[in-house]
Order: sequence, then structure tokens, then C-alpha cells
Amino acid sequence: MANILVVDDELGIRDLLSEILNDEGHNVELAENAAQARAARSRSRPDLVLLDIWMPDTDGVTLLKEWSTTGMLSMPVIMMSGHATIETAVEATKIGAQSFLEKPITMQKLLKAVENGLARNGGIGVRKPGVGGAAAVPVAELTVEAAMTGGQSLPAPVEMGPQARQLFELDKPLRDARDEFEKSYFEFHLAKEGGSMTRVAEKTGLERTHLYRKLKQLGVDLSRGKRGG
Repeated sequence: MANILVVDDELGIRDLLSEILNDEGHNVELAENAAQARAARSRSRPDLVLLDIWMPDTDGVTLLKEWSTTGMLSMPVIMMSGHATIETAVEATKIGAQSFLEKPITMQKLLKAVENGLARNGGIGVRKPGVGGAAAVPVAELTVEAAMTGGQSLPAPVEMGPQARQLFELDKPLRDARDEFEKSYFEFHLAKEGGSMTRVAEKTGLERTHLYRKLKQLGVDLSRGKRGG
């Protein structure tokens, strides 16, 4: 897949984007400021850059302009910010940014922007039907099954009846009991929906990014059994 550089001074944003993109099969390099981003760009040209606008040393628009004037803006760049104005977004686009993502970034918007960016960059890392003799999996229907089980099929869902209440210890704090129930609840729906994050989000009524964070918080290890390179 693609080599993607994520530049953001917030650790939580870097970790979240890295985990999502890694689960999609991309190679991700992280930079927390412009200096690290320059070093990463000098070592090799990434296929795509996700660049935060507001950073402590050099802001993203300034770094984008620097790359543009020095001939190093040879890859698509997607700007990110939770506080940028329309004028800032327009300025970045004029300099050469491909698109702009407003924080908080939903998983759907992130994957769509990355897909469009890679498609404009010669189709690097974009799943296409018939490539390698296998049909592509649509981005909207990418599953976490392979990440959770190493490509093995999940066990058939087990119908949960009244006896399921016996699986939970009730003599404990409400928060702990609730977390145990929610973990079992989401694992049940993941198995029932074949690991599809999209269908589980629709079934449970959660936005995909919220669902992803919830699964991580509850200890559903989405990185277990990844297909390592």
C-alpha cells in the first residue's frame, strides 16, 4: 500500500490516524513538528502527507509554502485543523494542498480524502478490481476481521438469551460491569456482521470514529494478528 506521513503536534491525533491507516494496510511515518517533517521528506518522498496547520515551531501552511518554493511539493498534501479559517484553507489550496480536513476528523472523511489523494498520485495504494488476481474490497466495507484474526474467519455468532446474564459478575462497581457488558456487546455485533466496522456502526448507532475509539477503550485489540510486512 502507500507510504503516508502524518504531521501533527498532538500525540492523540498521531496515534489515532496511525492506527486507522495501519489497519487499512498503509505504512505510516509520524512527525510531531515541522523539523521532523522536513527530515522525513528529505529521506524519501511519501506518497501522501497529512499536515496539521497549527504547530508550535513552524505552522503547516508555512511548511507547505516552503516545500512548494523548493520543489519538494511532489506529493499530495491534505491539511488538517480544528481552528483554521476559510481564508487559511483557501490559502493552503492555492499553495498546493489537495484538500482540507476539519477536526475532529471522522474515519469516513479521512479514508475518502486519503483514497482521493492516492488516486491523484497515480493510484498508489488504491485498491482496484482485478489487481493481483483478486477483487478489491470497497473502502466503505473494509473489515477489522483480518486485523483481529490474522485472516481467519470469525466464529459464528452465538445468540445471546437470558442465560447470558450469568456471564457477568454483578457484585462489582457499575462502571466495571458496564464495560464488561459493552465489550461483549460489541464483540457479538462484530462477529455477527463479519467484522465490518461500517455495518456495526450502523447497527449500534455510533459514528465509525467513535466506534473505533470505543473498541480500543474496551480492550478489543484491533491490531492483533495484523498481516505484518
